[in-house]
Amino acid sequence: MNFLEKNEKSLSQEFLNTGYLIRKSENLQSIKLIKKIILQSTKKYLNTKKNINLNNIHKFISIKELNSFRLQIINDLSNNKNLRLNYFNIARKHLYAIAGNELMMQRNINLSIQFPHDKGSLLPVHSDVWSGDSPYEINLWLPLVDCYRTKSMYLLPQKKYNKFEKRIHYEKNKSSSQIYNRISKDIKWMNIKYGSFLLFNQSLPHGNVVNKEKETRWSLNCRFKSIFSPYLDKKIGEFFLPITTRAATEIGINYKSPFKDLK
Repeated sequence: MNFLEKNEKSLSQEFLNTGYLIRKSENLQSIKLIKKIILQSTKKYLNTKKNINLNNIHKFISIKELNSFRLQIINDLSNNKNLRLNYFNIARKHLYAIAGNELMMQRNINLSIQFPHDKGSLLPVHSDVWSGDSPYEINLWLPLVDCYRTKSMYLLPQKKYNKFEKRIHYEKNKSSSQIYNRISKDIKWMNIKYGSFLLFNQSLPHGNVVNKEKETRWSLNCRFKSIFSPYLDKKIGEFFLPITTRAATEIGINYKSPFKDLK
């Protein structure tokens, strides 16, 4: 039996059918606060007080500077004590519906900056579970600018993956480019406007290609999972931290039998 509410059932079924959800943010203010940190960090790096358009940042920073620039922003984001809470609030209800209401959240939120025509920022086709991640994890992907076509990421939708999975053992010795060529006609580009989010099944093959658009891509991503679902390479404390532990769980974790020493 399934006692989920009607809206939860609908979201769950859509996620199971497609492998992803694209929705407007539940808390636009949280996105604005995160973007504000990034804009302030960018101005500090450029030593300017002028307004910054993230879409055009490649006009002011060279590809050689990109990694040091990205690391500064990551550091400034990490120093904000409310970053993870704001990120969670962007899709809180959807995360509850898909992964449960007792959640683990990745310790560090990842930042991607992809300049136009930069071949050094590629993430070839992959599935996170192929490299040892738990299939119980889901990824919350947040664009900080409008993302479309090659300025975004692609994903192999669930129904297409079901067909690919049947022959996946034939692909195990193939390169990522060979796998991409095999699935390229079936992939779906995630066209997402700023103010929306993507929640996807990281078991599905996904990645990006050279950004052929005229603008820079900015996006954040972070993994979530149920506290009690199985863990693989990424462990509690090292990679994940609990964020919504319920009272009964706290009681159970801390319970010590008064009779254990009487045996």
